[in-house]
Amino acid sequence: MNYRVFGASGVRVSEVGFGGWGIGGAYGSVDRAESLRTLARAEELGCNFVDTAMVYGDSELVLGEFLAGRRSKWLVATKFSGQPEGLEATLEKQLVRLGTDAVDLYQVHWAPSRAEQALYDALYRIRKSGKARLVGISLYSIGDINSVLKQGQIDVIQLPFSLLDPDPFLAKLDAIRRAGVGVIIRSSLKEGFLTGKYRRDAVFPDPNDQRHGWTAEQIASTVDAAEQFRFIEAQTASMAVAAACYPLSFAETSTVILGTKSVAQADSNFGLVPGTRLSDATLRRIEARQRAMRLYDWKGRIRDTLSFF
Repeated sequence: MNYRVFGASGVRVSEVGFGGWGIGGAYGSVDRAESLRTLARAEELGCNFVDTAMVYGDSELVLGEFLAGRRSKWLVATKFSGQPEGLEATLEKQLVRLGTDAVDLYQVHWAPSRAEQALYDALYRIRKSGKARLVGISLYSIGDINSVLKQGQIDVIQLPFSLLDPDPFLAKLDAIRRAGVGVIIRSSLKEGFLTGKYRRDAVFPDPNDQRHGWTAEQIASTVDAAEQFRFIEAQTASMAVAAACYPLSFAETSTVILGTKSVAQADSNFGLVPGTRLSDATLRRIEARQRAMRLYDWKGRIRDTLSFF
């Protein structure tokens, strides 16, 4: 496992982190015992970062059970997702669920609007109190990055970035670099479509699966789009590994979080992805393909909306 620094914080984080949404049961059925084994295997392979939220079902509770006696080995991140009791009261409940006195990173699950400045103030208070070592925002768009970086006191941002979603990360790369914030990348596998294992006629019958509501046309067109990047597979162990290491080919990335629900997935995510980089020639070819598919605009405008998004 390689380790990177969370922006200007000096905190060293494994370059591949454990996405905790899958082990809570909110996005598909899980085996709790297997989840605990999976976390242990991730730890053996050098992972020291886990990202979760209260809205991920029992994820925080599973983590609380796992972290007993090993809390010092992990950087724990969770989120405020708009619970009615407010940010600070929600964090207190989460600390109990996680079995800890403080988290290493606390995030708001969206970029607060101008009318929600109080959320930033609450983040700064919990950091000052020691209940959170670092604070951050999980965001989605170019506009979100602009508004969050203007705050000047945010330690970490989390955003989607994949072969099919080069923006907002690439559109705001210079600003992110100048701000010196830590960067968590999520959705690098595009809900699994960049693993190369789905066909155009794939179906997702589990109502808890986030892809359950996708139309047949959305699924087919996303699979078609992913196929445009199969050429990267030749450089790594698999399409999934290549897609996951794409964000790691950028120095501004602190960690890529990968949803992990089994020991086999842990072996791949934390055993094969770390240390893997795409060559400069491959990155140039990816950029050319993204341009041809009109996936982003270097002038910073929101990319065209495509049928498969």
